Amino acid sequence: MIVGYVRVSTVEQNEARQLETMKKYGVEKIFQEKVSAKDTNRVELNAMLDFVREGDTIVIHDFSRLARSTKDLLELVELLTSKCVKLISNKENIDSSTATGKLMLTMIGAINEFERANLLERQREGIAIAKAKGKYKGRKEVKVDNFEEHYNRYITREINKSQLAMELGVSRPTLDKLIKEHQES
Repeated sequence: MIVGYVRVSTVEQNEARQLETMKKYGVEKIFQEKVSAKDTNRVELNAMLDFVREGDTIVIHDFSRLARSTKDLLELVELLTSKCVKLISNKENIDSSTATGKLMLTMIGAINEFERANLLERQREGIAIAKAKGKYKGRKEVKVDNFEEHYNRYITREINKSQLAMELGVSRPTLDKLIKEHQES
């Protein structure tokens, strides 16, 4: 079976270009989602990985739709290889079932990761310049009223970190920062 994976990061982005790729390859079933590729723990990606069987082919528009890091991309390719599932990337014109395809996959994954690192570096440089000019204030500081009470419930194991973060409406890293600041004060 020919299976397709379509992903955009935000609701504002359009999948049309990727859907054209799916038509081009005669994809029979599409797994589609709007979520960041920061990690591989994605609902539709995992559903697709569970769905595919030996002899199937997965079609993607380009590697960045599947993974953001070389490590994640290579792990996914290794998983697909172990399941005897072929991967075709339209933009890079690569078929993982060939030796050349495997080589190119490794090289392109490394280049994509390099580009992402450069983008983040330029972003940090831009923020540093804006801060120096007084134009960048950063993200607003998160304040939680009565954090002591919430913290005590966490320390006495009435609630775990995930539950506490959800209750406070903050991410786990933000909660970790709040806990660290509280412990230091």
